[in-house]
Amino acid sequence: MDVIRILIAILLPPVGVFLQVGIGLHFWLNILLTLCGYVPGVIHAIWVIVKK
Repeated sequence: MDVIRILIAILLPPVGVFLQVGIGLHFWLNILLTLCGYVPGVIHAIWVIVKK
């Protein structure tokens, strides 16, 4: 299941984080990072998914 989440995180980083942790601090932080730049949002999303 983590492989699917990582693929979703590459395409849509906030959705990948949402599927892992729900709506919380990491979700909103990922939206902010994605708005600042796509790559920081992807890196954060993958980090959140791999960390848990």
